[in-house]
Amino acid sequence: MSKMEEAKADYLAGMKYKDIAKKYDVSLNTVKSWKTRNKWQRKNATKKKSMHTKPEKVAPALPPPELPDSDELNDKQKAFCLYYLQRYNATWAYQKAYGGSYENALAHGSRMVGNGRIKKYLAELKKQQSQDLYATANDILLRYLNQATSNVTDVLSFRTEKHLAYYKVRDKNGPYEDGGGNFRYVPKIDPETGEQAYYYTNIVELKDSSEIDTSNIKSIRIDKGEPVVEMEDRQKAMQILLDRLPEPEVNDESTNSLLAALSNGMKKIWSDKDGDKDS
Repeated sequence: MSKMEEAKADYLAGMKYKDIAKKYDVSLNTVKSWKTRNKWQRKNATKKKSMHTKPEKVAPALPPPELPDSDELNDKQKAFCLYYLQRYNATWAYQKAYGGSYENALAHGSRMVGNGRIKKYLAELKKQQSQDLYATANDILLRYLNQATSNVTDVLSFRTEKHLAYYKVRDKNGPYEDGGGNFRYVPKIDPETGEQAYYYTNIVELKDSSEIDTSNIKSIRIDKGEPVVEMEDRQKAMQILLDRLPEPEVNDESTNSLLAALSNGMKKIWSDKDGDKDS
């Protein structure tokens, strides 16, 4: 058997080009030319596409979900349940699982959802979903908690500064100079107090983005040279948390009285508003 034939046998056995070249003391290009010229082809090998052919986009394969065991349902019924939980649309789920016309799916889809065995399996799937989504749901609630307790001072600082007021008086010997020549400053006297007048300026400064939690910022822009920050809706976040958290147990009489007072106060506010509308 020639060197090339032996190399072919090694190639078909799965040996790499570089190992074949080393074994028979030939160059890597020599091995590749043998393979091309003699059309060596390993089993189950797929033909390479032309360089000018656009490769197809193939979605990455996802591992199939571990479905709850059920000897009561066949594969198509299980598939129907999986599709149903994607959109809660029985007609669409039936078409995806069984095929057929829309009219046929419309007639059979709702009937499937009402089936006792299907209901039981859907309940098991929902239980599995809730376990898988528990961490995500908690993360979302924590984000709402963060929003509900956020404050604009987390993002920016603001203060008021007091300044003495002056007149700008032209004076050829003045210590200051602008386009109009020299000038000096003369204190502006408040006629009511006889003291030097003053004024205030508001200073708004954004904090460095590396030092703050920007996830609570809904929008930020500069308006007339000043930063304008809009935070996420705290009241909406609080309401979402209240809707999802268990109601607190209230046993203390003083707390009951406080809640009653707050409730009555809110009723009065709304009553007053309604009265204003009628007047």
